[in-house]
Amino acid sequence: MLAFGSPNCNNIGFTSSSCHTLRRELQQIWTDIGESESDKDRMLLELERECMEVYRRKVEEAANAKARLHQSVAAKEAELATLMAALGELNINSPIQSEKKSAPLKEQLGLIMPLVDDLKAKKDERVKQFGDIKAQIEKITGEISGCCNIVNSLSSLNLEEHDLSMRKLSECQSHLLALQKEKSVRIQRVLYSVNEVHTLCGVLGLDFSKTVSNVHPSLHETNPGQYTNISDSTSEGLDQAILGLKTERKVRYQKLKDVVGSLFELWNLMDTMREERSKLSRIISVLDISESEVVEPGVLSLEVIQQVSAEVERLNKLKASRMKELVMKRRAELEDLCYKTHIQPDQSTAADKSSAMIDSGLVDPCELLANIEAQINNVKDEALSRKEIMDRIERWLSACDEENWLEDYNRDHTRYSGGRGAHINLKRAERARITVTKIPGMVDSLINKTLAWEDEKQKLFLYDGVRLVSILEDYKVSRHQKEEEKKRARDQKKLQDMLLAEKESIYGSRPSPRRSSSFRKTNGYHANGNGSVTPSPRRNSVGCATPELSTPRSYSGRQNTYFKEMRRLSTAPLNFVAIAKEDTMSFSSIGGSEPESPPQG
Repeated sequence: MLAFGSPNCNNIGFTSSSCHTLRRELQQIWTDIGESESDKDRMLLELERECMEVYRRKVEEAANAKARLHQSVAAKEAELATLMAALGELNINSPIQSEKKSAPLKEQLGLIMPLVDDLKAKKDERVKQFGDIKAQIEKITGEISGCCNIVNSLSSLNLEEHDLSMRKLSECQSHLLALQKEKSVRIQRVLYSVNEVHTLCGVLGLDFSKTVSNVHPSLHETNPGQYTNISDSTSEGLDQAILGLKTERKVRYQKLKDVVGSLFELWNLMDTMREERSKLSRIISVLDISESEVVEPGVLSLEVIQQVSAEVERLNKLKASRMKELVMKRRAELEDLCYKTHIQPDQSTAADKSSAMIDSGLVDPCELLANIEAQINNVKDEALSRKEIMDRIERWLSACDEENWLEDYNRDHTRYSGGRGAHINLKRAERARITVTKIPGMVDSLINKTLAWEDEKQKLFLYDGVRLVSILEDYKVSRHQKEEEKKRARDQKKLQDMLLAEKESIYGSRPSPRRSSSFRKTNGYHANGNGSVTPSPRRNSVGCATPELSTPRSYSGRQNTYFKEMRRLSTAPLNFVAIAKEDTMSFSSIGGSEPESPPQG
């Protein structure tokens, strides 16, 4: 009975023998004492009861220890499973599953504890990695969104402790890399915009720090720990600032361009010295490039524009005091331009009239000057439209000069001598004869071209105040008269030769050379070597037998002296109608006259 529940057989045997020995010794003692058999049985029964209580207590304690071990093993297995699930370590096999049936509880607990501790350490490391990544993600997200308050990443991570797998870690890392890339792109964009704002502020002379601080203080402040705001609102603010600065640059560029245009007009009007112009050369050079290419600091600042405007205002005041002089100068330029282009100037702004109107205060000098400027522009435009005809006129006049030279050359009795330059004149004479044959075609072509111009412009083509077609028609009539006069002169010469031949047949001698050479030129005629008389060329008088060809040079020659006097003294218009009538009468009288026959010998 005492051996019940003994764990070891040897120990049980030893304990049983010891208990029997002690029981016999106790019974002997009770016998010696004289205890009754009933007392002995009662005391043995109590002893056995006490032993049972001790065994029962020990069994309960052992059962409780076993239950606690079971609970510990189960808890560790659950913790191990949780850690494995959280870390995604699904390939770890618990040793308890394979040895559960044979291994004691303490051994099972000893096998699972190292795995749990290892996974706990791995979890702590994984949590730290997640914490670092989450912290960076939250920081970059806050920078992108513009929110300065960064949420504690560890507190937000506790909500996701159930998933600490490498897959989740890779996803977070990928998210972080995407955010870092976006941050880099945004930083580059913000820096580019800030640099552009800096350049524009430099060009316009504005405060850069104030401009960017109005968008966001972080764009200029460099405090420790201060990060550059890269949010969408900052980018939009920079874009708006750049748009506003570009608009302002465009407005100022156009304003400077207008002011400089006025400045150029005043400089040209007042003949400003080069040294004085060079003071603003740096500012003016800006207009040589487009508005978008202007990058020089301060060149479009308000101070620069005010400086140029002040110079324009100063020159305007100076112009007002010299307006009369400027009006006279521009009028002289108009007359000179009209003289070169053979166009009659407008007499409404003649020098004497303009001076009288300015002195009397009847007209604003600025309006008068603007009127003269408009007349100059009109003359330039008309000269441009007349250029082709004027070129043809010059070629025609050049041909007429060649014709006149050829006539002089033909009258030269020494032209065939062997003197120096004779062969050159001979070649020129050949070319001149070819040119002279083209003159009628030139005149007809010029008339047709002039009439076409008049039809197109719906006005007459005037050359120094005379209609060019009239000049050309007069030239044709004059040339025809000249040809007729030459023909009559040739016929007269033949008649003279016949008379001389008759005299020779009667008297048997010919006139002495001295007598014939002593024949004096009378009334526009000169004697030939054979005693005949031919008209003297290029004379234009009523008594002359040969009329001068009416070319624009002859018209202009009669007007040049008067034109110069008009510029100096008066601006009264030339009466070209009267001149034309006088010329026509002169041509009529000349064309109708016949050369007188020389006295018959």
